[in-house]
Parts: sequence; structure tokens; C-alpha cells
Amino acid sequence: MDKSWMHSDRRSKAYELGVEAFLNFSVENLLTTTHIRCPCVKCVNLKLFGVGIIRDHLYFNGVDQSYKNWTFHGEPWEAATNASRNVEEDDDHSRYSFVSEEIEMDDNDFGDFGSDPYEFANVIGDGDQPLYPGCRKYTKLSALVKLYNLKAKYGMTDVCFTELLILQGDLLPEGNTIPASMYEAKKTLCALGLSYEKMHACPNDCILYRKEYEDLTHCPNCGISRWKEGKDSILKEGVPAKVVWYFPPIPRFKRMFRSHETAKSLTWHAARKSIDGYMSHPADSPSWKLLDDKWPEFGNEPINLRLALSSDGFNPHSSLSSRYSCWPVILVTYNLPPWLCMKRKFMMLTLLISGPKQPGNDIDVYLEPLIDDLKSLWDGIGGVYDAHNGEYFTLRAALMWTINDFPAYGNLSGCVVK
Repeated sequence: MDKSWMHSDRRSKAYELGVEAFLNFSVENLLTTTHIRCPCVKCVNLKLFGVGIIRDHLYFNGVDQSYKNWTFHGEPWEAATNASRNVEEDDDHSRYSFVSEEIEMDDNDFGDFGSDPYEFANVIGDGDQPLYPGCRKYTKLSALVKLYNLKAKYGMTDVCFTELLILQGDLLPEGNTIPASMYEAKKTLCALGLSYEKMHACPNDCILYRKEYEDLTHCPNCGISRWKEGKDSILKEGVPAKVVWYFPPIPRFKRMFRSHETAKSLTWHAARKSIDGYMSHPADSPSWKLLDDKWPEFGNEPINLRLALSSDGFNPHSSLSSRYSCWPVILVTYNLPPWLCMKRKFMMLTLLISGPKQPGNDIDVYLEPLIDDLKSLWDGIGGVYDAHNGEYFTLRAALMWTINDFPAYGNLSGCVVK
């Protein structure tokens, strides 16, 4: 396919025809119009949008010209590998065969890490590669994760983070493996599968711009614009008025079962020996036993997940004079032992609903993508690998409880609490 348009002027007819050809190519291969990776210079294939949003981004931001092989949009990986990596076709000498042998994985295990099987092999390599020759405390991956945590904690801009990486590279001994830019750091971290979806929402909490509303520019209920209004009362097209961040839980549940120790802990509730009649774990509760009795095909499998959902509003600005209210939605996995289930690393952030005002009873609008995934988990997700038992199984989950204060209980359950 002709890709010369990527280097053309964005105002030219060639660029316009190229964008349309690219979008048609993506839709034909991916069979979706709503969840396509955006190849603009700002998103660099890290974010998923609909066709309309991607078209706007390609005109406003321009296309990432380094994206020469369209593997994220349906181009066969084999062709891209031969063109860019010059890898031999002999599977016995594959560049990542030692990885699969070392960690006892087969080809299907690479499916969760995108269409590029080399991504996971590269991550494994980064986890073993020292930060600089002779370094024993940090690897390339651990150092990058530490630095990225600092960026998130103190709100560094991408430009500031890039400058910090460059300075770190100069300060460390020669031969260090620190990335030289934010773009390279993102490519490394993206291979871990820690993706998220940034969804536009109606400022009046009417709808999320997804599925049938993906390409709309005005809310079909209240008629308000999707785009933010500037101080001069002019709409900033392409800048959403309200955003919700969605962190899909299914890939993270799959990742939990890929850890031998975590997979073993997820069946602790069924394997524990001392049962003295006291409630030392939620598995001893009447609710847990009721679920087992009502759906025995679910209850007979101890590997099936029992979840709780928690949500409440907080002010992220640490100022009593601000009335800004941001709402996180967190899933808790109760299969784990009591000393693990409330640990920070197992409390799974799934939604972050931005302010400035609380969603109130309209929180169900924002819960739609999470509910869709929970329904899929109840029906079953096939092909999940259990590292503890060394076999594939069908993952199922049930939402059993909610954790919230009394006002939030009214919002989540639709009950009258006043």
C-alpha cells in the first residue's frame, strides 16, 4: 500500500486521500470503527479512538512518520519483520525462542502483548538488562518504572520528563540503557499491556461518546457540544469538555494468573485447612455461600473471581476552598488471603471520572464500559493461562459487594437515602 502520503503536506490532496485510505484499510482489517489505535504524533498508537477522532488527530497533529509498518492496523507482521528487522525464518534460531523456553510459555502466551511478539521478548530483556555495565541494583525496566512513577506523582510534563531522561543519561556511566526521550519510554512501558481508554463524556453526564455515539459532536439528549468552550466563548474543536479514563480489568486479571505466586493465592480461600466456624475470610460469609448454592457451576470452581466495587468522591487539589470532585472506581478481589486482598497492588483502579462536579445518580453512565466487561467475565473469558497449574482455563467473575459511604450507596444502588 502506498504510504508516501505520510510525508506530504497536511493541506494537500495527497494527504487527504492517504488518510482516508489508511482509515479504510484499518476498518477492513480490524473490523471495528470504535477501537482503533491512533497513529498521530501525540498518541503514537498508545490510545484507542473511533474513526472520526483519529481523522481529526491526523489533520491537527500529523501522522507519526516513524510508523512505517502498520502492524497495529492489520498489516501482516511477517512482512514487517522481514522488511525492518531482517530476521531469519528459522524458528529454531528465533530471537525470542530462549524466552519462551525459560519461562515455559508457548506461542499462545504472547497473544496478550499486542500483535508484535517481539514486544514481550524485549520487555523480558529489559527486565534482565543492567542499567549500566556493572550495575546490580537497577535494571533498565526497574529504573524506568521508578522514574515514570516520579513523573506521575509530581505532575511532570512530557517535555520535562524528556529533559530529565537526557540528564540522567549524561550523569550515568557510558553504556547506560536509559531511554533518551518520553516517546521511547512510552514504547517500552506500552509493551507491558498497561493500556487505558480515554473516553469523552457529555458535561451534563448524559452519555459517553462510545458505540453509537462515537462520532457525534453534540449530545443527543441535552444538545450541548462535545468540545470545550474557551474564555472567548469559542469552541476548541478536538478538546473534550469532559473526560473519563477507563482501565480495562480483563487484561490485568489475565496478568495476575500469569504470576505463579499470585495464581496460587487466588485459590487460597478453597485450599485453607483451618475452618473453625468463625468468619476469618469473606468465603465464610452467607453471601459467598448463597452464590455457590444458586450457581453451583460457578461456585464449584475456586479459581472463579469474587469481586467488590468501591467508589467515592475526593478533592485532588488538597484545598478546602475548592469544590472539585473526582470519582475513582476500584475493584477488590476477595479470592486473595486477608493479608493480600486490601494491599494497594491488588486494588484495581478501573475508572477515573473527572470533575468538577460529582456525577451523582448519573454515575451509571460512566459505569457502562465496566459493566460490559463484568458481563463478559460472568459469561467467561476463554484461553486464560494459569501459571500455578500450568494450563488454560475459562476465567469467570462475579461482582458480589459494593463498598461506599451512605450517600454514594444511594448513587450506586438507586436507593433513597435522604
